[in-house]
Amino acid sequence: MSLFKRSVVSEIMSHAGVVFSTLLVVWLSVLLVRLLGEAANGTIGANVVFGLATFSSITALPVILSVSLFIAVLTTVTRNFRESEMVVWFASGLSLKDWIRPVLRCAVPVAIIIAVLTLMASPWAYRQISEYRQRFEQRSDLSKVTAGQFIETEDGARVFFAEEPTEPGQEMGKVIARVVTPEWLSVVTAESAKIQTEENGDRFLVLTNGHRYDLKPNMPDFRLMEFDSYGFRLESNASESSAEAVRRMAESQIKARPTLKLFTDNNDRASSQIMWRLALPLAALNLALLAIPLGAVNPRLGRSGDFLIAGLVGLLYMNLINLSRGWIGSGQLSFGIGLWLVHAIFTALMCYMMWRKLRVKAPKDSGPAQA
Repeated sequence: MSLFKRSVVSEIMSHAGVVFSTLLVVWLSVLLVRLLGEAANGTIGANVVFGLATFSSITALPVILSVSLFIAVLTTVTRNFRESEMVVWFASGLSLKDWIRPVLRCAVPVAIIIAVLTLMASPWAYRQISEYRQRFEQRSDLSKVTAGQFIETEDGARVFFAEEPTEPGQEMGKVIARVVTPEWLSVVTAESAKIQTEENGDRFLVLTNGHRYDLKPNMPDFRLMEFDSYGFRLESNASESSAEAVRRMAESQIKARPTLKLFTDNNDRASSQIMWRLALPLAALNLALLAIPLGAVNPRLGRSGDFLIAGLVGLLYMNLINLSRGWIGSGQLSFGIGLWLVHAIFTALMCYMMWRKLRVKAPKDSGPAQA
């Protein structure tokens, strides 16, 4: 490998590493804030936040890698122009088209990684996310109660609160629950509670030393019950053996379907998802090559305008891919045209911009010399 190629590849990979790390940290920060908010609201369990963050990061890696590669190539080319290194390369007999091979040397492995992620890793990660959430939804309401925290379930129809246990052997301390049904508004209090599993696998929540107050809204009916021990079914053994049902429900979501199954589905929604998974590695290659002419700037001009234009071009590319996916999913665009049309347009744009940058303009005729 020549000095020029080694220099370009090394700088692109260095910039790509910095950009990738920055984008990944930003993504994880935003994701963790959202997941911790869901855990605080009782939508997900606090013990699955790390797992969901890991799997969600896998699904975001294709886009993050594509953007990182685009910014890295753009930054490298722009820096060579602004610091006049490009003049040295041009004086050595090189041109802008000689950047294509070292850029592809970096872009092709990244595109292969993106293809593996979109075709295999991302669907698996989506299935894991769906299973995590569905397992939590299938848990009984009271099994989601966390000591010292109010938990709402069934859109607020049930509200639970449990204190920390005060005596050895207790699973929960004092418990209070509000239950709203079409006929009654009930409030249940107890000094302690525990979960008991029967021999057949059925699970019951057993409350000790408590009261139940039932009030019929807008009616004078009122009931009061005092109990030493009161139990009701949480879930049966059949619900505990529903892992296969959870897996099937997860795979039914289009993003979580394995790629081979999408090919056998033969419908518009499956075709749109296949298009999206194949489009991302192609977009990574196109954006990397497009960054070469976009980065060829005039050193005497400001840098903000060029980066803004490059960012808008990349954003337009990804939005058009999303638009094509939506049209394929709704049947307004065929799969073959939707898969290649956007990439062909931006490949033609890249070729035109390269031709414009490589074209040598004839000197202007200044007219006859004056004596």
